[in-house]
Amino acid sequence: MSHLTYFTESYPPYNYRDNYQLTGIAVDLLDAAVSKFETEFDPSQIQLVPWARGYKLTRIGKDTVLFSMTRTAYRESTFEWVGPISATRIVLFASKSRQLKITQQSQLKQYNIGVIRDDIGEQSLLALGVNKDQIHRAHNARYLVKMLELKRIDLWAYDELVGRWLIKHAGLNADDFEVVYTLKDSQLYYAFSKDSDPVLRQKLQQGIDQVKSTVQANGLTEYENIVSKYR
Repeated sequence: MSHLTYFTESYPPYNYRDNYQLTGIAVDLLDAAVSKFETEFDPSQIQLVPWARGYKLTRIGKDTVLFSMTRTAYRESTFEWVGPISATRIVLFASKSRQLKITQQSQLKQYNIGVIRDDIGEQSLLALGVNKDQIHRAHNARYLVKMLELKRIDLWAYDELVGRWLIKHAGLNADDFEVVYTLKDSQLYYAFSKDSDPVLRQKLQQGIDQVKSTVQANGLTEYENIVSKYR
C-alpha cells in the first residue's frame, strides 16, 4: 500500500486532523485493515486537502485513493471501491428559527443552499434540478456552518453526522439547527483511481472484512471499538 497516494479531507469524525495528526474512523479502519496483510501503515502518507482537489486528483491521477467518499450511481464507473466505511445520510440543515418545511423536491428551488464543491451534496442537488445559481460553493465546511448561523444561506447540504459534529465543535447550540430534508442514504467508501492494482484492492477489502468481523475481548468487533472512540 506504500506506493499509493492517499487523499482525504477534514470530515470528522471519519477523517480529520487533531493535534497535528490525522485521525478518525476511516483513518483507523484503514490502518487496522492494512495491518492484516502488511507489517505497518504510516498515516502520515495521507494528504489532507480540500475535497474538490482530492476528487480531481483521484479521478485523473495514478495509484491514488480518496476517502471518505459517498458511493453513488453517478460516481460508480469513475472509481474503484473498497469498503464500506460506514453508512451516510446526506441532509439539508436549516436554522430552527427559520421554521422551514420542505416536503417535496420542487420546494428546493426557493432557497440558497451551501455545499462543498464536488461534494455529494452538490451533486445530489444538481441531479434534482436545483439551479446552479442557488448553490453557494465553498471549500471549507466550517465556513458553511458560519454562513448558516448568520443566515447568509438558507440551507446546508452535508452528511448528517459530520454536520452535527461540526456544529457542536463550532461552539454553537445544536438545538438551534435541524434537518429539514434528506437528499440521499448511502455508504462511505475508499475510492481508488481506475488504474490501481486490483490485487491490492482485494487485500484491503479482505482486511476491512476481517476488522468488521473480528470480535474482541469486550464482545465488540474491532470495527465497533474503532467507532466507539469517536462517539
